[in-house]
Amino acid sequence: MQTNERRREGRFLCSELIRLDWRGDGNVLRSVEAVLEDISPLGTCVQVEEEIFPGVAITLSMGNRKYSGDVTYCVYRDYGYFVGIRLAKDSEWSSGSFAPQHLTDLLALGDPVVTDPAGT
Repeated sequence: MQTNERRREGRFLCSELIRLDWRGDGNVLRSVEAVLEDISPLGTCVQVEEEIFPGVAITLSMGNRKYSGDVTYCVYRDYGYFVGIRLAKDSEWSSGSFAPQHLTDLLALGDPVVTDPAGT
């Protein structure tokens, strides 16, 4: 089975409301709620109601912690935009730093490779 999965580290499916902040047109600060769909040490996928362009620097507020990264893709699917975010090296995620309420380890379920919700 061929997939489009590009991540080399384990990924966890999750569902959690988080906040995203970034600078939009005219350097105006934008802030929206997002659904955290999946997370790994180096990146995440979130669902939002508006398009966020690849290359945009973004801050994720999850629990009491802030993470920084860059948007790598933004794809509209069915009912919202799925946004891939590569976390900065000094902002890598671990379950010890933030544990979403609903967190499923795909490797523990015996599913070694799963494509991301955006289908990219």
